[in-house]
Amino acid sequence: MERIDGARWRKSTFSGNGGECVEVATDAATRVLVRDTKNRQGAVLEFGAEPWKRFVALAKAGGL
Repeated sequence: MERIDGARWRKSTFSGNGGECVEVATDAATRVLVRDTKNRQGAVLEFGAEPWKRFVALAKAGGL
């Protein structure tokens, strides 16, 4: 997967300052990128937009 230069990374406002966070970036509503805040130059996971929406909905519902 290629890197997205200039991606707008963000982390949840629910994240604490303990360093146990992930950040996400979106690319034209077609994919979601996820990375570890402790290693921003490391691996980036890529998910399709629809599977990501289902994951977030499940997480919000307490299903994880």
